[in-house]
Amino acid sequence: MTSFAAISAAAERLRGHARETPLLSSPFLDDIAGRRVLIKAECLQHTGSFKFRGGWAALSALSQDQRKKGVLAYSSGNHAQGVAAAAAAHGTPAVILMPQDAPRIKIANTRALGAEVVLFNRATDNRDAIGAELAEARGLTLIKPYDDDEVIAGQGTVGLEIARQAAEQDVTEADVLVCCGGGGLTSGVALALEHAAPKMRVRPCEPQGFDDVARSLAAGRICRNDTTAGSLCDAILTPAPGEITFPILSRLCGSGIAVSEDEAMHAMALAYSRLKIVLEPGGAVSLAAALFHADHLNGSSAIAIATGGNVDPAIFAEALQKFG
Repeated sequence: MTSFAAISAAAERLRGHARETPLLSSPFLDDIAGRRVLIKAECLQHTGSFKFRGGWAALSALSQDQRKKGVLAYSSGNHAQGVAAAAAAHGTPAVILMPQDAPRIKIANTRALGAEVVLFNRATDNRDAIGAELAEARGLTLIKPYDDDEVIAGQGTVGLEIARQAAEQDVTEADVLVCCGGGGLTSGVALALEHAAPKMRVRPCEPQGFDDVARSLAAGRICRNDTTAGSLCDAILTPAPGEITFPILSRLCGSGIAVSEDEAMHAMALAYSRLKIVLEPGGAVSLAAALFHADHLNGSSAIAIATGGNVDPAIFAEALQKFG
């Protein structure tokens, strides 16, 4: 079971390997939100997203024998790249199961990091079944994208940094907005902040039509999305909250917030013009919630985790053209 001690241990293993990403701000964004907004720029992490943390935490916790045999991961791209980079650094073979409609840049980057990429149809194929079959056939250790204790612990190190960096800016109370798929980052950050900054409250943020976490929290049980395809926010499209993550989310998180694709694209353009950072749609959902759903927030401060920046150039250009 993931714990604050496990997150602290993961932070030690990540020391000197993961970047401590900055906590950014802009008076212009504060004006739009009507409150102080701090942006945790995980888009500047190795491989362009927070997923490197969980990948490294999981790889570094394996035995020598497990690392020698290799690892398997399934992902639309960011977890894929995080695991691939961590595996390469450990000299571990990596097989990555990716949806056919994942952004080309993410598939290319994963291959460039030395991983073997196996493509599947996310609308018709069962990725869990395919992954289990591959793992058994090749003796690979499966590193799940969110429902894995060590992955959650690695993602939770984002929360440790937020607590310290925000305190340095005199912010100890805030809604912490997290782009949420299966809940690995969201639950890890919530566990870290429970101890390191208990006056902060984590809020899951999702695309409209794919708000399984928000609906699950409201219902008090795991609810599934009808589909996991058809949104620009590919990085956070998952079938449902995880079996490990959901109890943590239920205990520690506030209600979820769903944003439109246009709001995510607008947030991408604002992040570029005001903060000079590049975000993908799924990585901009939390900032969109802070800027355009202020009525759902409490208090004078909000912290948005900008989770990833691995965007297809055409989609980024569309965001800048439409909202720049």
